[in-house]
Amino acid sequence: MSTGIVGYGAYVPFFRLPRARIVEALGVMAGPGERAVASYDEDTTSLGVEAARVALRSMADPAVGSLFFATAAPGYLDKTNATAIHAALGLDPSVSAYDMVGSVRSGVGALRAALGAGTPAMAVLSDVRTGLAGGADESGGGDAAVALVCGPGTHDAPQLAELVGAASATGEFLDRWRVPGRDASEVWEERFSEHAYRPLVERAITDACKDAGVTAADVDHLVVAGPSARANRSALRAVGAPAEALTDDLGATVGNTGTAHPGLLLASVLDHSGPGQLVALVVVADGADVLMFRTTDALATRRPSPSVAEQVASGRNDLGYDSFLTWRGFLVREPPRRPDPQKPASPPALRSEEWKFAFTGTRCRACGARNLPPQRVCVNCHAVDEMDPEHLADVPATIATFTVDRLAPSLNPPIVVGVLDFDGGGRSQCELTDLDPSQVAIGMRVEMTFRRIATVDGVHNYFWKARPLRERAGEETG
Repeated sequence: MSTGIVGYGAYVPFFRLPRARIVEALGVMAGPGERAVASYDEDTTSLGVEAARVALRSMADPAVGSLFFATAAPGYLDKTNATAIHAALGLDPSVSAYDMVGSVRSGVGALRAALGAGTPAMAVLSDVRTGLAGGADESGGGDAAVALVCGPGTHDAPQLAELVGAASATGEFLDRWRVPGRDASEVWEERFSEHAYRPLVERAITDACKDAGVTAADVDHLVVAGPSARANRSALRAVGAPAEALTDDLGATVGNTGTAHPGLLLASVLDHSGPGQLVALVVVADGADVLMFRTTDALATRRPSPSVAEQVASGRNDLGYDSFLTWRGFLVREPPRRPDPQKPASPPALRSEEWKFAFTGTRCRACGARNLPPQRVCVNCHAVDEMDPEHLADVPATIATFTVDRLAPSLNPPIVVGVLDFDGGGRSQCELTDLDPSQVAIGMRVEMTFRRIATVDGVHNYFWKARPLRERAGEETG
């Protein structure tokens, strides 16, 4: 039974850093365009949750049997990060969740694991890229995540792109590395990368074409991703595909998103591909991996929303370089004269897992009132243990009132806290994000987003915030 992609979704953070800001601050060459920047309250785990939510929303049958999370910048070591994504998506406990972390190549490894799982499986690829101030990694990098749901396909979840061929070639050489505890990677001279990768790419593309029964001339869309720009250009020449098959690498608008980049570029191609087209994904990282996909008729009607291009176009591109350095932890500022946040405790977090991670409230069977957070005793009619759970992460809300706090600890002051009225009932208070505090208004429509509230003593406190509602295809913003 063939396998392929049955659902996908990408997430590009809201903020952009114009590379001209780096030039102005440091007087170095940084190239044109801008890079995507994860907000101060985002990390690879929260980015992965957002991408997975986009993917699952696009599927009539969103069931998955396993989850593979890949990143080169994990929030935790010696603890599985995929379990937080699992919890935020509200997946059944029987769904397994595993990390594949530490290297850029882990992204394509997670994708191949999902493709080979036999049952529907999700690969979540996420990365936050950084480097030393003024360096190529800082200016050329980008932050993003993508989720690819793979499987044999069903009537309710047909294949959007069938895997028709694959091959790998692996070599051991030192072209890029970062030891644990370091903030920036080290890179060997790029001519060495080109020399080391070229024969591996040639071997992998030859084997993949043979496996698929095609030639390089048959490729309609060629996607090449890897951390070395010079090696990527060499790979493009080595493949030998038609010039018109080359795709935008999003370097000028998003940046190189490392572990997430193969999936992000693949999602971007699927967003506009026609049926029956051959897509070649070439990943150049610690070897070469080539995956050949053939798009299907189902793709045209089951694309996710928003698309990669829509997210790129909707970003806010006025982020200051000082804010970027602060969010990355390279510029430590004097905090407000307020008590520091407290470290989350494990027992209450476990007890409230469905609320804290999956944003699950309850609906009273006796009177129909929605209770937020979930309650055993209805706040309206006081019925006891007459509750049904309701997952509210995808339910829009309206700001009933709000306050702006300019003294609370934050890497992006001031903090805006709103009281939200959810469509269908229920009221809750939470922090707002991805907005200009001066533009907040009563009646503003918002949606929920999974964020890292704070990190205290090495413990990440994840919860949900609200952001301005983003229009999706086929939906009204209200």
